[in-house]
Amino acid sequence: MISTQDCPGRPTILVVDDTPDAIEPIVRCLHDADYRTRIATDGLRALKLVATEPPPDLILLDVMMPGIDGYEVCRRLKADPATAAIPVIFLTIRTEETDEQLGFDVGAVDYITKPISPPLVHARVRTHLSLKTASDQLHDRNRALEGQIEERTRMISALQDATIMAMASLAETRDEETGNHIRRTQLYVRALATQLQAHPRFAAELTAENIQLMYKSAPLHDIGKIGIPDSILLKPGKLTAEEFEIMKTHTTLGHNAIVTAENLMGVPISFLRYAREIAHSHQEKWDGSGYPQGLAGEAIPLSARLMAVADVYDALISRRVYKPPFPHQKAVDIITTGRGLHFDPDITDAFLLLTDTFREIARQFADEHTPRPD
Repeated sequence: MISTQDCPGRPTILVVDDTPDAIEPIVRCLHDADYRTRIATDGLRALKLVATEPPPDLILLDVMMPGIDGYEVCRRLKADPATAAIPVIFLTIRTEETDEQLGFDVGAVDYITKPISPPLVHARVRTHLSLKTASDQLHDRNRALEGQIEERTRMISALQDATIMAMASLAETRDEETGNHIRRTQLYVRALATQLQAHPRFAAELTAENIQLMYKSAPLHDIGKIGIPDSILLKPGKLTAEEFEIMKTHTTLGHNAIVTAENLMGVPISFLRYAREIAHSHQEKWDGSGYPQGLAGEAIPLSARLMAVADVYDALISRRVYKPPFPHQKAVDIITTGRGLHFDPDITDAFLLLTDTFREIARQFADEHTPRPD
């Protein structure tokens, strides 16, 4: 019996056959072609050898063996992700077309009948090793490319986050009393969107990706306040009618600023699309009495309707220059009263299921100058 010693760089062929007289010419043929060989005389032994490191580069597999036959060995190899890519060539005395078809059906790459022709075996083995090498190289390239794409995606996501937070910080610096308002409203919006994810009215839009974009975009809802004069933005008291009209322009100012940023990016749909909607429409009301466009019902973007509940709740429980903080339950009662008037009824119902969550978020991210909600 001919055997070969392990030698790095030479392909390893596993020969599986229960007949020594059949193994001898196959191993001699492979030895002449400078391949390493390993030998198994039954199917179970073959499966054990394949599971050891390093695995063979190709398997020459007899069909008719005691215990489990070659077809079953091949099935098991192809069912295991660790061995599925190893090419299998059947070597058999079975010459019926149905036998050959079954060999291909269970995952073999080739089917050679005995007695073997050494030149034919050389050619088939060389061809399938070359194909496997090409396939492995393509797989490695694809994996490397996927890694590069994942890294680039992480970098783009980090850049988006940094862009949004930098823009939001501009507005926050104008009004020190807003404190953690940005962080809280982010979390409120995500909680509401997640609660409504399976709702028939919202399921199509509230995908995991869109919820994440809304969550990231929420901090920009008041970006337009950077354009409001301090005398109005920080006024310790009720605004006059004229001052309120100026204050209301923060929605349009914010929208326009984000549109300008999108135009500079030169893409028709950007990661700022929800930020644009939220900034422009979070002061709209379900009954059409809001601003700046007087939109009503579902004409108001969903992202803005979610933000409306989040923003009002947080404004109610927070201290402002013009008001003390309201207790949590009073804020809940006010939002409940606004169901179908100020707020989308279904979003209001989701809020009512999440009041404890909202209160916990408010407590966790409470501002120093505002008592934790009771």
